[in-house]
Amino acid sequence: MTLLNIIIVLVVVGLVLWLINNYIPMDRKIKSILNVVVVIAVAIWLLQAFGLLGALNVKI
Repeated sequence: MTLLNIIIVLVVVGLVLWLINNYIPMDRKIKSILNVVVVIAVAIWLLQAFGLLGALNVKI
């Protein structure tokens, strides 16, 4: 994955999160939980993209 792709994904995720936070009415607690979940998911994705974290094999 190229650096340009990573930057584009980060911008899109940030824009979508900003739009959700500003234009979708929800409780402050739910917004906080949503923001934390998105930040953790993006952090894990970035660690995997740079090879610092191996593939997570989640079996349900």
